[in-house]
Amino acid sequence: MISERAWADAELIWDFHQMHHEPRPCSVAVGLGSHDLGVADTTVDLYQRGMAPLIVFTGATSPTTRARMPRGEAVHYRERALDLGVPPEHVLVETQARNTGENIQFTRDLLERTGRHIESVLLVSKPYEERRAYATTRKLWPGVAVVNASTAMPLPDYVESIGDPRMVIDMLVGALQRLLLYPSQGFMIALPVPEPVLEAYQRLCEQGFTARLTPCH
Repeated sequence: MISERAWADAELIWDFHQMHHEPRPCSVAVGLGSHDLGVADTTVDLYQRGMAPLIVFTGATSPTTRARMPRGEAVHYRERALDLGVPPEHVLVETQARNTGENIQFTRDLLERTGRHIESVLLVSKPYEERRAYATTRKLWPGVAVVNASTAMPLPDYVESIGDPRMVIDMLVGALQRLLLYPSQGFMIALPVPEPVLEAYQRLCEQGFTARLTPCH
């Protein structure tokens, strides 16, 4: 049973993780692989609205996705895009990345190999990964403008779509921990975290939402 306090803290962190950018046309839309097929749907929607002429889906597999996406996250995302009517020549895949840093670096490498000039990236992720993806891209691909996007829905609806409320809150907490830890390790730029968000994070950790925390060294 998840307490009312825990839900309120999760809502606060959920909102913080989102960058609240207004979508605008970019050189490429990059869909970051995950367990959430909604990322592919949102990427396709933005493509169909004329926000990018090209899609790159990036991602291998992880313990979370191995069973539901055995051919790899990017491959399953591409199959979804084709089912939704995107021409095959407008969808590239990067199938080796196993974390957000590799998503960005390997996508950058792929686009450079294909000779495409990229000035801006429409970065599509899970809602609670927007800020982390932004900070990572600013570090690893500093020459491009970054516009974040995700499926627009409130936390209760997202939890219902995933079907595992505890996993979602664990993910929210884990994503915030990485925002705190990774800048000093060179993985992303530092972004300020408001004190109320930090307090909510601490309370959720104390209540045991720690399954997605990375070990601190």
